[in-house]
Amino acid sequence: MNEMKQEFKKMIGIAGALIFVFLIIRYWANLEGVISLAISAGTPLIIGCVMAYVINILMNFYEKWYTKLFQVEVAKRIKRVVCLILAFLSLGGIIFLVVNLVLPELINCIASFVRLIPGALQMMIDFVGEEEIIKYFPQIKEGFDISAQTEQLIKSVLGGVGGAVDSIVSAVSSALSVVVNVVIGLIFSLYVLIEKEKLAAQCRVLINTYLPKISNKIFYVTKVFDESFHSFIVGQCIEAVVLGGLCVAGMLLLGFPYAVMIGVFIGFTALIPIAGAYIGAAVGAIMILTVSPLQALQFLVFVVILQQVEGNLIYPKVVGQSIGLPGIWVLTAITIGGGVLGIGGMLLAVPIFAAVYRLIRADVQKRNPIPVEEKLEEKLTEKSKEKEKSDGTDKDSDDTN
Repeated sequence: MNEMKQEFKKMIGIAGALIFVFLIIRYWANLEGVISLAISAGTPLIIGCVMAYVINILMNFYEKWYTKLFQVEVAKRIKRVVCLILAFLSLGGIIFLVVNLVLPELINCIASFVRLIPGALQMMIDFVGEEEIIKYFPQIKEGFDISAQTEQLIKSVLGGVGGAVDSIVSAVSSALSVVVNVVIGLIFSLYVLIEKEKLAAQCRVLINTYLPKISNKIFYVTKVFDESFHSFIVGQCIEAVVLGGLCVAGMLLLGFPYAVMIGVFIGFTALIPIAGAYIGAAVGAIMILTVSPLQALQFLVFVVILQQVEGNLIYPKVVGQSIGLPGIWVLTAITIGGGVLGIGGMLLAVPIFAAVYRLIRADVQKRNPIPVEEKLEEKLTEKSKEKEKSDGTDKDSDDTN
């Protein structure tokens, strides 16, 4: 009788799941609109949660040392506030340092690049020949003044700006929306960080109350994802600092221009796994190109060598071991994440893949006490022994004949 009840409950569950899937497929357009609206409305809260998670890593570091250094009761009471302020100041100081080092040099480089355009065009005309150019551009006459033509082109472009008022208003509105979302997210992150223990306890109570049968699994999965994201963020930051420092030292040693600016920029873009350093290298090469094309080529060779050293020695030690994800799956995660969500997807995909990989590996090991690799080796060994036996038997039969 009990078995029949269990089978009936199982059938009801399967039927309910099928109906649920059918309703999702049938009304997906409406559901997608509701989800988009919910995400748009909750964007400040999502930003706040992300900021709180990242800042919490710094805050935990400061709280650990604060507890060791200050044992006075009064100091313990203000520990949370002091460590929270230190975490925000540290993050803000890093951002200010990067912007202060990169932005002025980048502006100077763009200005230098713009100044080189007329000369480059004139060199192209001298090289190809003015008669050849006139064949394709009849409006060019004798006495062609490249500076005057460039100035006229700039005036034409600026003259068209007057008709782009709507675009400017839209861009300003979007920028203000981003600023408002970030400010609200920052305020929300403060509340989350101040009350993080209380919020965590409330979440545990809710899960234990409404999902008691699977509460332990939920806590375990959450812990695995938290450890993966924590290890990934810390590892990427360390790896970015190491790569940026090596790049600055190498560029100064080899006499490349914009050494500090490009090194800091490459270190910052290295927060994006694997592809980030190459993005920074491309920007750096364009900047050095304004000074010397030969040095730009030499810089690219230098970055390729540095990236090989970093990818084979530094990254596996700092990040690869910390997240426990093989290199092939790191590349897979970056490819899929970048294709779905761009740069943000690259940042999210690696720790998510690492957590899923860890969960699947633990489940496989639980179901198979002997590791899968050892089983595979045993099977291969047995097959090779059987093949050797069969080869030996065939040889004996041939000798007998």
